[in-house]
Amino acid sequence: MPQSIKLSTDQMRLMSLFQNVTGATARDCVEDEKQNRVIFVVNEGKMGLAIGKGGSHIKNLQNIVKRNVEIVEYSDDPIKFLKNILNPKLVNEVKMNKRDDGTLQAIVTVDSKKKGIVVGREGRNAEKARLLAKRYFEISSVLINSPVPTLEW
Repeated sequence: MPQSIKLSTDQMRLMSLFQNVTGATARDCVEDEKQNRVIFVVNEGKMGLAIGKGGSHIKNLQNIVKRNVEIVEYSDDPIKFLKNILNPKLVNEVKMNKRDDGTLQAIVTVDSKKKGIVVGREGRNAEKARLLAKRYFEISSVLINSPVPTLEW
């Protein structure tokens, strides 16, 4: 586990707003200025409550903060956490790899047809995975691979 996560006053305010709107408690809040979004991390099992019926809580929150709002379900297991960030239905496998310099690397394997969805427009999902993996588990890089389909003759 990395050093304790420090939150700014703005992030604390956003977390309080998140709780008031959704009824779910956020355990973390990351402001991503580059992608103009706010990422909230909620405890396991609280994803449905946070999203609301038909995504109503998220829509309300986006209208209030005037930015995109994304929610990720937390897990103590880095592999499960990465799957939660990138969409568990689309991720085939996550492997942890310790590099020669001692840093951790996560290798995520996805179906080649689904790679674009997993990476996201302009790499926004991949960037979110890198940001949160580093913040929580000291994982320095996240590599998203898809196996090359073998051609049969």
